[in-house]
Amino acid sequence: MNATTTTATAPPRVVLPAPGRDRFRPASVRGGGGSRGGSDGWSELVDSVKEAGGYPTSAQAERVTRIVLAALGGHLTGDERVDLVRALPEEAARVVASQIPVTRPQSAREFVETVAARIGDATPATARWDVSSVLGVLPTLAGEQLTDRILHQLPPGYALLFGRAELAPRA
Repeated sequence: MNATTTTATAPPRVVLPAPGRDRFRPASVRGGGGSRGGSDGWSELVDSVKEAGGYPTSAQAERVTRIVLAALGGHLTGDERVDLVRALPEEAARVVASQIPVTRPQSAREFVETVAARIGDATPATARWDVSSVLGVLPTLAGEQLTDRILHQLPPGYALLFGRAELAPRA
């Protein structure tokens, strides 16, 4: 009889960063060698949306995150789209990058209405909350400069959805 021994190994230890503004710094800035954070980055993003929106479950926050990022992905083109995809965790980047660009830019109100329709049971007020909960965490991921460039590409009115004031008309 041949006795075989199996050695159990402990699962790898995962260390999550403490909450704060640097939580979503790209891995290349954190010293992680250019990875976008993989599934851990996605989990952190969903957790931040869950916290920002006060969602009772991670599943609800994940659903809203996917819907809003998909809607946003259709409205971004060029360098801003490419740079945002690079800044996002891998799963979020796929959601944005897989969208076909829209043929007509939507106003911020129309954008929220589109998200409400995708969510299904949302009112304009709850959809605005959902949109702001997701877009409000993007500046932490993308950085202020990229967020400025994204806002300049979008029609007026989106700044509030990103948690910013839009006090003056654009030049």
